[in-house]
Amino acid sequence: MTNKIRIHLADDHQVLIDGLTNLLQTVPNFEVVGSSLNGTTVLQNVIENKADILVLDISMPQKDGIEVLQEFNKNESPCKIIILSSYDELKIIKEVMKFGAKGYLTKKCAGKNIIEAIKTVYQGQEYFSDAVREKIFNTFTHNNPKLNKNIYIENPILSPREIEIVTLISLEYTGKEISEKLFISTNTVETHRKNIMRKLQTKNTIGLVKYALKNHLINP
Repeated sequence: MTNKIRIHLADDHQVLIDGLTNLLQTVPNFEVVGSSLNGTTVLQNVIENKADILVLDISMPQKDGIEVLQEFNKNESPCKIIILSSYDELKIIKEVMKFGAKGYLTKKCAGKNIIEAIKTVYQGQEYFSDAVREKIFNTFTHNNPKLNKNIYIENPILSPREIEIVTLISLEYTGKEISEKLFISTNTVETHRKNIMRKLQTKNTIGLVKYALKNHLINP
């Protein structure tokens, strides 16, 4: 039997918690194991119910989502955190990723993306909704004449995150610059780079650039 993904929901609106619970319980290997209506109880609740994934709002009473993230970092909790927020400002996105959030979605797209987000983050990858990903990417690529802004790859062997990273490597961004711009650690960038090179069966950056040119990720 496949192990269930244990999910805890933290939001100050019971209606939202109830709606997400009803949706997530339709997925066979998902189990909603608890919920919190304020930030002060989240860590203790997650520890008690042994949640794998925490879906967390930023605007929480008593202790906001940023403070909850800091508390999880301090206690080195293994639970992976997805932010579900009404806000999509880059400053906030950058802040929560710095404190260890593994995914970010806005509430207006929650119904469409939350299931995929949980599965992706549980598997150890980051997840951003399309609107959030586009906003992040546009902040540092809109002035780069070599970037092909109409990226489309038929039957891609790389994930969307890997496509972003191979594009940035091809545009001569360093690992540190990529980590800062995608709000991930340099170790995560390096892990992605190794996975990309393995998938593309190449041993150096030249192979990555060739892939980017062939698939029109960048303009020559």
